[in-house]
Amino acid sequence: MTNLVIVESPSKASTIKGYLGSNYKVIASKGHVRDLPKSSLGVDIENGFDAHYINIRGKGDLIKEIKKEAKAANKVFLATDPDREGEAISWHLANALGIPVEKTMRVSFNEITKSAVKSAIKQPRQIDMNLVNAQQARRILDRIVGYKISPFLWKT
Repeated sequence: MTNLVIVESPSKASTIKGYLGSNYKVIASKGHVRDLPKSSLGVDIENGFDAHYINIRGKGDLIKEIKKEAKAANKVFLATDPDREGEAISWHLANALGIPVEKTMRVSFNEITKSAVKSAIKQPRQIDMNLVNAQQARRILDRIVGYKISPFLWKT
């Protein structure tokens, strides 16, 4: 069995694979895997602004592949970008893959160097839900403005 590392970028994946060696498989999520639906608001304004996320169209096969690899791995490291967007992508990946949040191994690094990557792998943490919630608030606000206010502004 090997360890799985999930990053956002395919080019980062190949570089990081070279740093970690044969005990690690590195896969790219190619950015977000879940989002609010395009066909509806996707936010329940009446019930605490609860967001309804769906898998992004065209990402189904990639999610299945990553899920299969995650199931076979000893450990799954979510190594998306070290910002609120990356934190949210890790949270969405954990949900899409069925990994409980408390069991996720979140790693982040600010540079793609051998020492930074290896150091991050040695110091995993949980997903920072404050960053996830900050990204969700921004996304939900964008959606509400886009669906509710923009049509009104177009008419005027």
